[in-house]
Amino acid sequence: MFLTLLAQESSSGGGLVAFLPFILIAVVMYFLLIRPQRRRMAQQRELAAAVEEGDEVMTTSGIYGFVTATEGDVIWLEIAEGVDIRVARQAVSRRIPDAEASAQSGATGTAAVAAAADDPADDDVDFADESGPVDQKPKGERDAPTAD
Repeated sequence: MFLTLLAQESSSGGGLVAFLPFILIAVVMYFLLIRPQRRRMAQQRELAAAVEEGDEVMTTSGIYGFVTATEGDVIWLEIAEGVDIRVARQAVSRRIPDAEASAQSGATGTAAVAAAADDPADDDVDFADESGPVDQKPKGERDAPTAD
C-alpha cells in the first residue's frame, strides 16, 4: 500500500520507486543465498587448513580414513591397514571426533559402532524372519541352485 501511494505521488514516471522491488529482491537474495554460501566456503577452507596427521576424516565421496601425511594441497589417508590413498586437501568434508571425545559427550559414532561389532556376545545370534531360518553356512559350503 505504501509503494502504491509513492507511485501515485511521483509525477516523473516512477524513477527510484520503479526500481525499488528489484533492489529489495537483490538484498533478500544476498542474505538468503550468497552470505550463507560464503560462510560455508570459509568453514570448508578452515577445515582443510586445520587437518593434521592422525585426524580421522571423511571425504566428500564418503571415504573414511586417518590422515597419515600431508604434502601441501594433498593428504594421504589410511583407509584400511596398509592401504593409503592420496586425496586433495579440499576433498575433506568433515573431521570425525575422537573416540574419547565421543565417549565423554555420550555420542555414538564410528568407534561405538566398531566396538559393538566386536562384541562376542552377538556372534551366536540366530537371524530368522517369518519365512524361516536363515542359511548360515559359509559361502563356499552353500548348496548350489538346482534347476526344476
